[in-house]
Amino acid sequence: MDQLPPMALLGGQLATGLVDVTSDPSALDAEGFWAVTADFEGRLTCARFRDVRRIEDGHGPTAPWHGPRAGAWTTSLERDAYMNGVTRIRERIAAGEVYQVNLCRVLSAHVGAGADVEALAGLLARHNPAPYAGVIRVPRHGVEVATASPELFLRREGRDVASGPIKGTGRSEADLLEKDHAENVMIVDLVRNDLGRVCVPGSVTVPDLCAVEKHPGLVHLVSTVRGRLCEGTGWPELLAATFPPGSVTGAPKESALRIIGTLETSPRGPYCGGIGWVDADRGRGELAVGIRTFWIDRAEGLLRFGTGAGITWGSEPEREWQETELKARRLLAIASADVSGARCDA
Repeated sequence: MDQLPPMALLGGQLATGLVDVTSDPSALDAEGFWAVTADFEGRLTCARFRDVRRIEDGHGPTAPWHGPRAGAWTTSLERDAYMNGVTRIRERIAAGEVYQVNLCRVLSAHVGAGADVEALAGLLARHNPAPYAGVIRVPRHGVEVATASPELFLRREGRDVASGPIKGTGRSEADLLEKDHAENVMIVDLVRNDLGRVCVPGSVTVPDLCAVEKHPGLVHLVSTVRGRLCEGTGWPELLAATFPPGSVTGAPKESALRIIGTLETSPRGPYCGGIGWVDADRGRGELAVGIRTFWIDRAEGLLRFGTGAGITWGSEPEREWQETELKARRLLAIASADVSGARCDA
């Protein structure tokens, strides 16, 4: 199949006419409109587009999406292995090495050469609307990502920045436990510390703590952390201070990342990374945490999707496994639809 043209649809903005691609974050403070994908492992792809226009309700029909069969998905960690990972994390917590670790697994299924993430993004927008939904397609640079992320990683307006960490997930508000609230507060403290490294002392605040947000098929606990960047601080410093997002790593972050490296068997890629846009001309940008996110691995001919849960001392292995299933169920049903008009109410 001939490669489809590069494009991005992010924050209600359709970007076409690729100008250049770089891995240098300082470009985000220069000029132009950039689509940004930051893999969890650190690979940064910034694509600058020439033509950008606002759209309200999508930009018309795309080609039909032909996804994998519903039963074709495999997982990097099977149920027993995942539950064993939860137990091992609890042992590390008991030993005082860490307080919380986000344990994830990557699901994969074969797709044809004609699979287009723009078509998948259209399905997601119709059947699982999300505040930070979007798509970035830059095939020659290995970026084909469709996201239905509900979580804000970083929003920047000049020197004002905000983050909206999510911790605590259930089918309804009644499912949320004391453990979920404690976990959210723990991660808020981590995000405050991250932003505090690059923000004016005393400017970091938490205007919302553990607010309940409803999304299709589940609810989340969401907090808001805000700050004001120090004079002369730009995207390179902001990303260096905050990446990877605290809500998908754990606390302390360095210890959590070390444990993740020993337990997870597959790279997360754009899952749990950052996905979004930066308008360098206006000093604005918005990056989502790359959760509820699909990406195409052309080398393997695979569609991939990640799911995970935050593990604390109060975690029960079976419950955490079920949380990963809950987060994945609806999205996998949508991605496994045979045609773009299919309804998915799973």
